[in-house]
Amino acid sequence: MSDADLDTQVAYWDAAAATKAFTHPVHLPWLDGVSRHAAVLDYGCGYGRTMAVLEQRGFDNLAGVDASSGMIARARDLHPAMRFDVLDAPPTLTVPDAGVDVTLLFAVLTCVPGDDAQRALVGELARVLKPGGLLYVSDLLLQDDGRNRDRYEQFAERYGTYGVFETGDGAVCRHHSSEWFSSLLAGFEPIDTRRITVATMNGHESAGIQILVRKPASPHRASAG
Repeated sequence: MSDADLDTQVAYWDAAAATKAFTHPVHLPWLDGVSRHAAVLDYGCGYGRTMAVLEQRGFDNLAGVDASSGMIARARDLHPAMRFDVLDAPPTLTVPDAGVDVTLLFAVLTCVPGDDAQRALVGELARVLKPGGLLYVSDLLLQDDGRNRDRYEQFAERYGTYGVFETGDGAVCRHHSSEWFSSLLAGFEPIDTRRITVATMNGHESAGIQILVRKPASPHRASAG
C-alpha cells in the first residue's frame, strides 16, 4: 500500500460504508455563538451523522465531503436534502480560500496515520477557513489498556509511529498523544479542550479528546504562533 493509499484507505471505507457506526458527540455549547447561516464544512463526513445533528439545531448551510464514495452514497440515501461530495484528491478541497466559517474534523485523524498527511489536511482546512473561523476536532488519544499497548508496540516499527496499528478487519488507525495535537494545531488559537469517552467504530470504549481552535484573524498573529 502506497503512502497516499494508506492515508486515505478508500477501499476499506467503501467496503465498510454500510455497516460502520460513528459515535463522537457534538458538544453543541461550543457552537452557540455561531450563526445558523454560517458555512459549515464537515471533512470526512462519513454517512452524515454529525451534519444531521447540526441540521436539527437549525444550521442551514452545511456541506460534507469524504474520500469514500461508499460513505457519500450512504449519506445521500440517509439525508437526501443535504450536500455531500466525494473528494477526488484528498485532502485538496474545491472550496475557495477563506470560504468557510466552521470546519469539523470528527474521527478523521485516527484514519490518517502519517504525520505529513495530517499536517497537509490541517493546512488545507486552515486555507478554506475565514480569519476567525473555527476548527472543531474530535479524535482518539493513546489508550493505556494492555490490548492497545500491545498493538502499538507490534506495529510501531512497521509504521514508524507509536500509536499506529492495524485492526482485525483491515484498517490502519492511529491514536494520538495530546502533545501531538498541540503541535498539529499550533497555527491556530486555542479556545477549549474536553476529554470524552467514546465507542470506536468496532465497539471498544476509548478515551478521546475534543479540541476547538480558531484561525487567527490576521497573518501577523498566525506567524507569531
